[in-house]
Amino acid sequence: MDKNNHTDIEQHPLTPFLPPEAKLLMLGSFPPQQKRWCMDFYYPNFINDMWRIMGLLYYADRNRFVDATVKRFKKTDIINFLTEKGIALYDTATAVRRLQDNASDKFLEVVIPTDVQALLRHIPLCRAIVTTGQKATETICTTFRTPTPAIGNYSLLQTDGREIRLYRMPSTSRAYPMKLEKKAKYYQRMLNELDML
Repeated sequence: MDKNNHTDIEQHPLTPFLPPEAKLLMLGSFPPQQKRWCMDFYYPNFINDMWRIMGLLYYADRNRFVDATVKRFKKTDIINFLTEKGIALYDTATAVRRLQDNASDKFLEVVIPTDVQALLRHIPLCRAIVTTGQKATETICTTFRTPTPAIGNYSLLQTDGREIRLYRMPSTSRAYPMKLEKKAKYYQRMLNELDML
C-alpha cells in the first residue's frame, strides 16, 4: 500500500437514507473505513453503540438489532425500524481526507461538507437534526453559522423558512468515554422532547 494513500480524498460510500415521513435527521461525521464495517449501512462498525442504544430505548433490548453469532447488525430490521419511526440518516461530510489510517474524527479533514439544506428538502416533515459527535457538530455549526449547543441540548437554525432544532448528542463510538446507558439517556431525552419515543 502506498504510504500516501491516507491523504487521498475519499467520497462518501453511502446514499442518504431519507424516508419520506422522516421527522428527524441524524448526522454523523463520515463512515469508518470499509474494513471496519459489519454491514453496508450507517454506523456499520460492530463496536459502535448506535444500534444498541436504539434497541435499548425502543425495545428495552440493547441487542434487538445485533446478530451476535456472526457479529453483525440486522440491517433489514434497522431499515424497517427507521422507516417506521421517521428517522433519516446521513453524515455532515460527503468527501474527506483521513490524516491517519483510522476511524477517528480527530484525524478527519472535511473536504466537502454535506448540503444539509438539500437533504432537508427531501424530508419536509423533519423538524430536528441530531449530530452524533464533535466533528459532525462542528461541521454543521460552521455551515449554518449557528452556536454550538452543549451535549444533550439544542440550538435553533433557520433554513428555507423552516425552524429546525439542532441537537448535539454524545458520540456512539466506543472511543467516546461514556457508558452506553448514560449515552442512551441523552438520546432518550431528545427523542422524548420530539415525541418520538
